[in-house]
Amino acid sequence: MDDRYSADVLSPGWRDAGRIIIPTQEATRDLVVEEIATGFCGAVLRVEKKIVTLEDRHGKLRLFPLGSGFLIDGRPVTLIAPTMAAALGRARTASGSTAMPNAPARVARASRILVEGRHDAELVEKVWGADLRIEGVVVEYIEGVDNLDAILRNFRPSVGRRVGVLVDHLVPGSKESRIAEAVARGPFAASVLVVGHPFVDVWQSVKPARVGLSAWPEVPRSIEWKHGICDVLGWPHEEQADIARAWQRILGQVRTFADLEPQLLGRVEHLIDFVTAE
Repeated sequence: MDDRYSADVLSPGWRDAGRIIIPTQEATRDLVVEEIATGFCGAVLRVEKKIVTLEDRHGKLRLFPLGSGFLIDGRPVTLIAPTMAAALGRARTASGSTAMPNAPARVARASRILVEGRHDAELVEKVWGADLRIEGVVVEYIEGVDNLDAILRNFRPSVGRRVGVLVDHLVPGSKESRIAEAVARGPFAASVLVVGHPFVDVWQSVKPARVGLSAWPEVPRSIEWKHGICDVLGWPHEEQADIARAWQRILGQVRTFADLEPQLLGRVEHLIDFVTAE
């Protein structure tokens, strides 16, 4: 005969009797989770101040507080910040390379990477800066591709003194494409590589979702492109200082290579490989 009163109701573990224990899960980068309340499903992009940023397959970002309310493969979990050990184990540079925090910067090579303008240089520095210091590669901006021929003649590229050039709007029939073709036929062709992305301006290489757009808008040719973009975003653009502030707002949304379009990523990696080839 069963005695249902014989058990000690205050024995260790009585509080957990019948309770469902939800496991914890570190919010490591690229972990795919679903937020229950909204149904938003995405990969972990970063964790900052107890807030996790998720990115869905369309590039849309959403921020949620760490804690309960998430699913992994349909099962509830409580997201927690990654431990220090986990963070160190996957330490990466902004470009996705393995981080080398104690490695000294290399003495600058004779080879160079040239970009058209200040904004291009700042973006390359933000994403690839750590890699370039390890490799000893200096990035310089040339204030427009029209100056390229004179700069190359002055620099005189050669073996061990290579030049990689990143230009905007390198599409068939453009001015940039004609300049690149002239370099390829010129006296320094063996030591110079000109590559480019298809965007009108390097701003477009930042994924539009980072500034709240589904796509970068078409700007009529009669309107200066950056002014047109600022107008769509509702940002001031009357003065050059306004344009500079607009770029800093965009640049501030870039954390890693995942925030950039692949058409730019591949070109920069190609240039780094070219100028560091022994």
